[in-house]
Amino acid sequence: MTPPTATAERPAPTSAGLGIDDVARLLVTGPDRPGIVATIASTLRDLGANIVSLDQYSTDAVDGEIFQRTEFHVPGLTAAQPRIEAAIAEVVGGLGLQWTLTRAAVPKRVAILASTTDHCLLDLLWRERRGELNMETKMVIANHPELADQVREFGVPYFHVPIDRAEGDAGKAAAEARHLELLRGNVDLVILARYMQIISPTFLEQVGAPVINIHHSFLPAFVGAGPYRKAKERGVKLIGATAHYVTEELDEGPIIEQDVVRVDHSHDLRELMRKGADVERTVLSRAVRAHCEDRVLRHGNATVVLGSG
Repeated sequence: MTPPTATAERPAPTSAGLGIDDVARLLVTGPDRPGIVATIASTLRDLGANIVSLDQYSTDAVDGEIFQRTEFHVPGLTAAQPRIEAAIAEVVGGLGLQWTLTRAAVPKRVAILASTTDHCLLDLLWRERRGELNMETKMVIANHPELADQVREFGVPYFHVPIDRAEGDAGKAAAEARHLELLRGNVDLVILARYMQIISPTFLEQVGAPVINIHHSFLPAFVGAGPYRKAKERGVKLIGATAHYVTEELDEGPIIEQDVVRVDHSHDLRELMRKGADVERTVLSRAVRAHCEDRVLRHGNATVVLGSG
């Protein structure tokens, strides 16, 4: 389906919180050993770089794994990048470490998948417009048409890709195939903003980008439909949300961000849902911001989140 034509120009993001020209981010992971931090720092110095920030974590002082994020400034970064990458590959690769280099000023290309619930979707678009998230939403894909007008106000293409439930698994497979046509090679990150569908292993294998989901609880409590009704029936005292990377194991992917709010017996279902929506928005935006700022490093089925948002 062709997306509706945007009726309003998309406001340019502000500079607040975004990377600046000539700033790069180097992420390094691998076996820890003495001298890694000093070696990387001296290499960057020899390249004419000024380190802006450096965060690192080792899982153990002996035979641990190191996770390091270094943000540095180099005049004329665009022209210097090939030379910088060659030097880093030689030095860091020689230490047996894996590394990635990104430019802070280049926003992540994002696609958001949604259903009919709007609070997480609109919150992300609003934060992006305000310059709080270093990302550029290339498209919203939804299995229902209800949110098209609201998304159109942000100047973002909206694709309605329905799932033909009468066709069962074949209908879902056809919808995912259309998703992959739209996404493959066009985005750096996929966000499930309360997209109420299970993602298949085939989709995850082929999408070519990490997928972040927001879950309405501390995993794995209150899975499935009607989580706030279940929470009310159990008389919970805390409700929360969890943002995590999506893997083949349902709701078992590496956790990026979590938070809770207190509730009590006096809160009815509607109040629980309102509070829940608030914490979902906050947790998802924090996770997306950390990812877009290259602060999240995978460690098995966990994450190391470096720096502060």
